Amino acid sequence: MEEIIIISLGGSLIIPDQIDVDFLKDFKNLILLHISQGKKFIIITGGGKICRRYQEVAKEISNPSNEDLDWIGIASLKLNAELLRVIFSEKAHEKVVSDPHQKLSFEKSIIICSAYKPGRSTDWDTVIVAKNVGAKKVINLSNIDYVYDSDPKINPNAKKIEKISWAEYRSIIPKEWNPGLNTPFDPIASEMAEKEGMQVVIMNGKPVSNLAKCLNGEKFLGTIIE
Repeated sequence: MEEIIIISLGGSLIIPDQIDVDFLKDFKNLILLHISQGKKFIIITGGGKICRRYQEVAKEISNPSNEDLDWIGIASLKLNAELLRVIFSEKAHEKVVSDPHQKLSFEKSIIICSAYKPGRSTDWDTVIVAKNVGAKKVINLSNIDYVYDSDPKINPNAKKIEKISWAEYRSIIPKEWNPGLNTPFDPIASEMAEKEGMQVVIMNGKPVSNLAKCLNGEKFLGTIIE
């Protein structure tokens, strides 16, 4: 049975401030290496800082609804997804997949997915896609090294967590999701992942060598939630 790897690629890695060309080159080369070993990938793109910037401007000038803010976020995610699709060129499916419920077939080795509709996050889309193809593991790449017991930006004594149960994880994150929520893995997606018996790896996508260790089954820096 072919190995299908689900990667949620955070927008903070694609566009931390400007588009990170060096990261995207390294990420592409690593994925192509594993494709040459017979693996298949589904990559779901995030929006990141540019998404929140657009949402903040909308709130500063107007009084947008949560649905309006979601549509802004979805547009930024779609742009990132199209960039990834073009970067992987002939190795990727010719169209970005927006509906996570869509039946997927690997005519190419890589499928790029984007946002679906308002009221849901990239994390939710990722869990639905994983469920769709029967995958029990998701690799969530962002700009954080671990899940912490409190926000390390606020609490300098926050402790990193290398392994945590879903129940414990949900006790340290917000109970509800809202557009622009910045948490390692959102509450709605977390409940669904637990229900489906999934393992989610939270790790920093930089350096790419850390992701390489994870893909190779070696010890890596990050948090396992299961």
